[in-house]
Amino acid sequence: MKRSKNRNSDTSTRLKFDWVTILLYTILVVLGWVNIYAACYNDAHAFVFDFASQHGKQLVWVAIATLVAFVTLYIEPRIFSDTSYIIYAFAIFLLLVTLVLARTVNGGRSWIDLGAFKLQPSEFAKFATALALSKYVGGIDIKLQSPKVRLVVAALIVIPAALILLQHDTGSALVFAAFVLPLFREGFTKYVLIFSVVAVVLFVLTLLVNQYIVMALVLAVCLAYLFLWLNRRTRTSYIYAAAFLVVGCLFVFSVDFAFEKVLEPHQRERIDVLLGKTHDFKGVGYNVHQSKIAIGSGGVAGKGYLKGTITKADFVPEQETDFIFCTVGEEGGFLGSAFVVVLYILLLTRLVKLAERQRSRFARFYGYSLTGILFFHFSVNVGMVLGLVPVIGIPLPFFSYGGSSLIAFTLMLFVFIKQDSYRTQLL
Repeated sequence: MKRSKNRNSDTSTRLKFDWVTILLYTILVVLGWVNIYAACYNDAHAFVFDFASQHGKQLVWVAIATLVAFVTLYIEPRIFSDTSYIIYAFAIFLLLVTLVLARTVNGGRSWIDLGAFKLQPSEFAKFATALALSKYVGGIDIKLQSPKVRLVVAALIVIPAALILLQHDTGSALVFAAFVLPLFREGFTKYVLIFSVVAVVLFVLTLLVNQYIVMALVLAVCLAYLFLWLNRRTRTSYIYAAAFLVVGCLFVFSVDFAFEKVLEPHQRERIDVLLGKTHDFKGVGYNVHQSKIAIGSGGVAGKGYLKGTITKADFVPEQETDFIFCTVGEEGGFLGSAFVVVLYILLLTRLVKLAERQRSRFARFYGYSLTGILFFHFSVNVGMVLGLVPVIGIPLPFFSYGGSSLIAFTLMLFVFIKQDSYRTQLL
């Protein structure tokens, strides 16, 4: 009798899910569907359960995502750790299949047509990569400073990202940069993060001004570095300065080649529009221009639900997917937009808190991976709608229309919620 009581107590402890996170998820999914309904609304498809419309189809995806969440919460959490490499290998297989079988749509080959619905493997590849990295980094004897470990970590990230890039889905490929956050948390060298920021700054500067001016700036930084360390000049400091100068100049020289030969024409045009080098309000800059008009027209309190004139007139293409946030801005105004942003900030900060309280390194790394992916999607999606970053076509998590993204994000989140319910154990 005593053994049975202890067993029940243990089960009760394990099933202590974080209901705050579940509540935030539920609110975001509901608000997402409400705004998809508003973005797609017309008199011919006003019925909520009209499954021929996009809001009706999204209801189906919400139901499936709910089922996925429920099932995930009742799966033994160790299964995700034990099968992480298998899941990763299967995700790579799906990405390869996509390259072979997928049809080209809008210049990309990201979708596998399964008849009744289309599957986007890149969305699930993020989940699989998070699991594989968590399994590898979670090894007791693994040190992130080891060159061998860095090579394996880089391979786990680069392989799916490269396959997605071959599908001409640059936005989804860039999301894999979000794994810098968990790696940095687990002790990865800070110089990788610093060099990444410097590379972005040099890339933008080279596109805006003459490359020789940028190289002169690199030289000035090197000289400043040596001057500031005047009393500590060593052979190593000279080597670092020389290496930065050589690599920096080579990088600056390579920017023009990468911009012209690697990026697609529409990607180059979007970057030029963002940097103010061109103003194409009727072409590649049309979406962003219209989305800013829509958000600005909402004012402080918005025009009211289903009263967005720009939304109803379909001035913003893909408003139910990548540009769903402008529906929030027009109909909910600044207050509605701020409310949605606060919800995401609360979710992200909650996930960081949950990740920090994990005893298992696997669970902690996975929690930070999830947070990094969600943060990247949220910040870039809202940023591109506001014209702050280039349009790279990634959805707003739990909000945008689409089955693959909703189910993948739901699976990622609830796997972590399940891990957290077992946080007192080392998985």
